[in-house]
Formats: sequence, C-alpha cells, structure tokens
Amino acid sequence: MSVPKGLFYTKDHEWARIEGKTAYVGITDYAQSALGDITFVELPKKDQALKQGAQCATVESVKAASEVYAPLSGTVHGVNEELIAHPELVNSSAYEKGYFFVIQLSDEAEKAKLMDGAAYERYLEGISK
Repeated sequence: MSVPKGLFYTKDHEWARIEGKTAYVGITDYAQSALGDITFVELPKKDQALKQGAQCATVESVKAASEVYAPLSGTVHGVNEELIAHPELVNSSAYEKGYFFVIQLSDEAEKAKLMDGAAYERYLEGISK
C-alpha cells in the first residue's frame, strides 16, 4: 500500500494535507481498506472548533462504524458535501475526492506530533507483522 508523501498522519489513520494555515483531512487508504465498503460518513459542522485528537466525524461501512479524530486543532472551514451522497469516494479516492473536511489551523506547531509519510509507512509495517 503506497503512502503519499507530503501528508501528515496519525496512529489512528487520519491524514492531513497542510497548505499554509489550512489543512485538508481524511482517513488513509489503509483505514478505508480495513473498513471495507463505506456506506455513510458523518462530517463535523462548518465553523465547529476541533481539538487535536478529539473525535470529530464518523465513518460507517458494511463491516463496522469507526470514529475519526482531528489530526490538528482548529476551526472547520468547510466539509466535503460530496461524501454525504457518495460516501464510496473514500474507498476510491481516499487522498483526493474522499477528503472529509478543511480546517483552519489554530496551532501549526501541533504538526510536530504527526508522522510524515516515511514514519507512517514504518508504523504500518509494524502493524502488519
């Protein structure tokens, strides 16, 4: 499973693509693969304040429901409305069309608590052994 470079990752399999003071957030390809066919996504509300590590969304699949945690603190700037009608976008395009929301960052230093692509790949290797 290839891990895109330039993103930041959590041990709970969320990713963040940081662009200046904003970040796009979603779940990793590993997470969507483990969940199976995604059937429903509950997104945070626009303007909702999020704390790093706090539950902020839910994803449901044919196998299970899973919580999604905020990889960084900030305010929800927008959500991916396409996921409401087409939650399967998470399966087919986890890192592009399947993003969950965009957050306006409140503490850019929190990025230091996340893994880069190489560290996340090593983390995945440890899980699969």
